[in-house]
Amino acid sequence: MALANHRLISEIGANIKQLRLAQAKGQTEVAKALEISVAALSKIENGQTDINLSRLAQIAKYFEVSVSSIISNEVTTSVSRSVIEEITELKQQLLDKDAEVMKLQKKVIDLYDKLGL
Repeated sequence: MALANHRLISEIGANIKQLRLAQAKGQTEVAKALEISVAALSKIENGQTDINLSRLAQIAKYFEVSVSSIISNEVTTSVSRSVIEEITELKQQLLDKDAEVMKLQKKVIDLYDKLGL
């Protein structure tokens, strides 16, 4: 029973860490918002301390997810999907901008050629 409890606490901590990383937040920022020390947050994320339901609810509210999604690991899947979608969209925007820059560079070269520079 104790081993199962420890495993659950570790999984919850890992899920919380995944949330924090997916939102590109540092431990200091999150700890401050939760009004706990960075060391306390680190212990939660690493499964080194029990987490009570009220603290879990506070964390869920901060990250705008449900408590059950943190416990059940649904959050990492949905967060990962949204992060992947955002990265894909940003890559496409970058490719579009790169193509635009190449067109502008060609125009500059053509203007230099016209002016004989």
